[in-house]
Amino acid sequence: MKRWLNCICALTVLAACAPRAGALRGVPVTRSAPATPLVGGHQRLVFRWSYDDALLSARGEGVARIAPPDSVRLDFFLDGGMGGGAAVLIDDSLRTPEGDDGSKYLPSVNLLWATLGVLRVAGGDTLVRLDGDTLRIQTGDDPVWRAAFHGTTLSVLERIVGGKIRERVVRSDSTVSYRQFTSRRRLSLTVTRRFSDPPFDAAIWR
Repeated sequence: MKRWLNCICALTVLAACAPRAGALRGVPVTRSAPATPLVGGHQRLVFRWSYDDALLSARGEGVARIAPPDSVRLDFFLDGGMGGGAAVLIDDSLRTPEGDDGSKYLPSVNLLWATLGVLRVAGGDTLVRLDGDTLRIQTGDDPVWRAAFHGTTLSVLERIVGGKIRERVVRSDSTVSYRQFTSRRRLSLTVTRRFSDPPFDAAIWR
């Protein structure tokens, strides 16, 4: 019984760490969400990354190989040559090659697509509001998704459950930050180099 009560208390504390979503800001407008496909052909992005949670902190370099319309491979290397991990995102499937467990440190599929500027959420009761030069869109009911666009560029995506923000991605041209509030996970990426590549070898998707 004591262990059960401790678990309940821990979950309550974690849930309390999630900020309240509040009302969707802006004035109602009749617009659709901008299209956000992967563009630019095959690309390779080199980035610096940092990860923190309640128990772990790590830093390193990474590579994202992007193949439109729906495929991405992410490789993470720890500073000091201490190992790393990888994940393959194809459409709505996220997996790790060769049994690697790196995906557990990453955002869920919809949020991971958002780190690349791609919006892949949909639902009923969609609200669209204009807040200055920011277009804000809310869709779904369990969970609720909120996206913000500057022009046609996705800048924020949030997953909201029970009126509280559980996950958030914030992005710009070269930086991305991800937060999972209830588990206190943080992942930050800063792109340092960009390359246009020929089509990738099919082996990287296995």
